[in-house]
Amino acid sequence: MAIRTWAKPAAVLAIIASAAVAWWLTGPAGWPGVGAWPEGQWGAVTAPSHTPGLYSDSARGSDGAPSAHQRSGNTQEPTDPLLVDGLRNTLEALLLEAGDTSDPATLKQRLAALIGQHFPAALATRALALAERYVDYRVALGRLRAPQDLTDPRALRDAMDARHKVRVQFFDGAEYDALFAREAELDRYTLARLEVAHNPQLSPEQRSQALQQAERELSPERRTERSAATEQLAAAAQTAAFNTQNADAYTRHTARSAQYGEAAAHALARLDQEEQHWQQRLDQYSQARTQQGDGAALQQLRQQLFSSEEQQRVDAALALRKLQAAAPGS
Repeated sequence: MAIRTWAKPAAVLAIIASAAVAWWLTGPAGWPGVGAWPEGQWGAVTAPSHTPGLYSDSARGSDGAPSAHQRSGNTQEPTDPLLVDGLRNTLEALLLEAGDTSDPATLKQRLAALIGQHFPAALATRALALAERYVDYRVALGRLRAPQDLTDPRALRDAMDARHKVRVQFFDGAEYDALFAREAELDRYTLARLEVAHNPQLSPEQRSQALQQAERELSPERRTERSAATEQLAAAAQTAAFNTQNADAYTRHTARSAQYGEAAAHALARLDQEEQHWQQRLDQYSQARTQQGDGAALQQLRQQLFSSEEQQRVDAALALRKLQAAAPGS
């Protein structure tokens, strides 16, 4: 059983996508570079795959024509070093770091100054062009009208279809895959479950069968991810309780081995240590940036503290810290 006590940015987005309807309630309407743009919120759900007239599980427009995602024919893992898992998280972290502005052009100028801190030099030019289109995409999303009734699956489907059309307007097939495809499949599953829950004509047995069918329509990879995310959330909640209680290693191991088994308990203990080390390095890097600002020295420290893979997660992790610190009750 693969369990982690902390979530990488990609896992965070996967978990958020599994409860995606909530984005229509708490979308980034106040996030840097968004709040002052045209009215409207946007979320992270798309239409269920079984809904007639909407796009299929690969992403299809409401007219039934294949989207850019389908036209690409790309069903394999991307080989492009830019279009990798976590790309959207990196772009969001980049926007967050760029700060508040009501002018997209100003935001793009800030992105140009920051792009080298988030992407290697060999990818910087392409990454900046993609980031600029991502800004335009979010401006266009801001012009969409949010559903009036967030409990109405049909209204949500219409809104998600409108959002999908904006996505394929700004991104080609491979880009769509990297930014949205994984999330979209879980979104459809979430909305399918919402449909079942709001259908009064279903008996308890029919409702159970419909939910099982929605589960079966997920790809094996998404089912595995969903199961792992559920386990991850449970383990993370348990670990958070341990941390609040200042539980010692013996208490943690006893509870974990009873719930997950000896092997998982030992693995979670190692992850406790890794997480503590990760947070300490984040603290060191954050303090250095506060004291000396961005520059060559900070970049050198970043390379010393973090592996190449970890460097892709640093900015998202620090952005998440900011969000948590700003959250009510924090």
